[in-house]
Amino acid sequence: MTDVNRQLWQERATGDVSRPWESLSTEPSGLREELWLRPAGADDDRVLLAIHGGGFVSGSIATHRRMFGHLALAAGISTLVVEYGLVPDHVYPAQLDQVSEAYRRLAGRRVALVGDSCGATLALGVAQRGPAPTAMVLFSPWVDLAITGASYDTPTDPFFTRELCRGLASAYLAGASPEPLDVSRLPPTYVQVGGDEALLDDARLLARSSPDVELDEFPGQLHTFQMAVGSSPVADEAIARAGKWLRERL
Repeated sequence: MTDVNRQLWQERATGDVSRPWESLSTEPSGLREELWLRPAGADDDRVLLAIHGGGFVSGSIATHRRMFGHLALAAGISTLVVEYGLVPDHVYPAQLDQVSEAYRRLAGRRVALVGDSCGATLALGVAQRGPAPTAMVLFSPWVDLAITGASYDTPTDPFFTRELCRGLASAYLAGASPEPLDVSRLPPTYVQVGGDEALLDDARLLARSSPDVELDEFPGQLHTFQMAVGSSPVADEAIARAGKWLRERL
C-alpha cells in the first residue's frame, strides 16, 4: 500500500503543494455535523440554532458559517450551526426531523431559531412541532411551498423564477404533503426580506398572518442579501439589526 503521508511530504519538498493536507484522511461516517460559534463572553444558556438555506439542494455549514458568525457576534450569543441532508438523497420530512433533533438537544436553554430561505422553512417547521422557541429570526423565508406569491411575476429577481421554485419544492416534498403550518401561533419573530426578491410575498404573508411577526423590508435587495455581510453596507446593517433584536429578546 502506498504511504500517502510520505508521498505528500515528498511532493512538498519539491515545491508541489497542489494536494491539500486534509486529503490524506477519508471522511469519517456516523458523526453529527454541526459547528459551535461562541463570541467572547457568551455562555451556552442562550443559544441561536442556525439553519442554512440552499433550496434543499445545496448549502452547508461551510457556505453559511461566515454569515452566522457575524450574527453571533452582533447578538453576543453562542450559535450552533447545524447540517442536514440534501435532495435527492434526503427528502421531506428527513431534513425537518434532523433539525428538530438538534433543537431537542438544546432543551432547558433559551433558544432562538435562525434560518435563511429554506432554512427558515425548517425553522418554522420546528417551531410548529414545539415546544416553541423563545424567538425566531428569518432571512428571506420560504413560506409558501405552493409558490403562489405574485412577487414571482415581477422582473426584479434575476434567478428565483416560479418554475425554478416549483421544481425545488417538488423535489423536496417528493409527493408528500407537508405538516400544516399554523403561522398564527408563532413566537416573537423578526423577518428580513429584499424588496426586489421573488419571495417578497412569502415574507409579507407571514407578517399578515401573525401579530408576533415584525417585518423589515430592504428596498432594492435580492434573496438572502445578508450573505454579503462584511462586504456590503446594507448586509452589515441588516445583521446589526438582527443582532440587536435577538439581544433584546434573549
